[in-house]
Amino acid sequence: MTEAILLVGGKGTRLRPLTVHTPKPMVPAAGVPFLAHQLARARAAGVDHVVMATSYLAEVFEPYFGDGSELGLHLEYVTEKEPLGTGGAIRNVASRLHSGPADPVLIFNGDILTGLDIAALVDTHTRTGADVSLHLTRVSDPRAYGLVPTDGSGRVTAFLEKPQTPEEIVTDQINAGAYVFNRSVIDTIPTGRPVSVERETFPGLLSDGAHLQGMVDSTYWLDLGTPEAFVRGSADLVLGRAPSPAVPGRCGDQLVMATAQVAPDAKLTGGTVVGAGATVGAGARVDGSTVLDDAVIAPGAEVRDSLIGAGARIGEGSLLDGAVVGDGAVVGEHNELRGGIRVWCDARIPAGAVRFSSDQ
Repeated sequence: MTEAILLVGGKGTRLRPLTVHTPKPMVPAAGVPFLAHQLARARAAGVDHVVMATSYLAEVFEPYFGDGSELGLHLEYVTEKEPLGTGGAIRNVASRLHSGPADPVLIFNGDILTGLDIAALVDTHTRTGADVSLHLTRVSDPRAYGLVPTDGSGRVTAFLEKPQTPEEIVTDQINAGAYVFNRSVIDTIPTGRPVSVERETFPGLLSDGAHLQGMVDSTYWLDLGTPEAFVRGSADLVLGRAPSPAVPGRCGDQLVMATAQVAPDAKLTGGTVVGAGATVGAGARVDGSTVLDDAVIAPGAEVRDSLIGAGARIGEGSLLDGAVVGDGAVVGEHNELRGGIRVWCDARIPAGAVRFSSDQ
């Protein structure tokens, strides 16, 4: 395996306000853009050429990663002029691939944190002679996902919409968002229009008699599509629950980036990240949270399971639990923000103005 396509064009609407100024794959997780973890794991699995399918805020990626040489990779970037969906994005970058028709190409989404054994997926694809192979994972409650049943040999037998009744839950296996395609299959995807691999390409291939192979790998897997999941994923990277060679430090309760300032009596726990140039004041408590670059947590503030945007400020004595604060926002002193509350970029909340939870 030498080539991969990374789908990084989504707008990250569910992650706003984190994605107002930053595309979702570039939001920092465990101290570096989430995309850095995916690239590092791909490189460790033997990938050396990655084509990024970009769209939203496409101009952000190349200035950060360049040609990929510092990562031991050759990176290329292709920008969609109009949204093309997952299948359309794959087809749109095909001209940049070097693989022959029968060669395998790894494809993965830019918002999935996983411990997938990439080499094992490629080996499964090659060993079974599949046209496309899918990483499948098992979930305890599959009602929010499309189901992917397989036969005794692992061959995919159907793609089922989200089940509406208990009788429709015929498997706990779901599409986990990483694939291996034969290059020849990529070339059959229609050009110039939106195409969904989940709703069009995969069912179409199956009905045409193609061999679609599923590999169940139930190691760590998390869709980082919501702020709550993103915060949890970052903490799990710091704690070592999710594997990544890109974490810039040793795993543990906290990750404090260079130039950050943390008061001696401040307490950081639960996989908390404090970004470069950020400040955590005296007596502050930060648990399971991400504090991005240049943010300020004032003395005596308490922040739990929250994400504090770049340059934001949390006032003295404020309590945040499950909150998201956008870049440059200011939460004044002695506020209480709970239950998924989101504070937009550059917003200003006066001292003592908020004392409620969004679920009350």
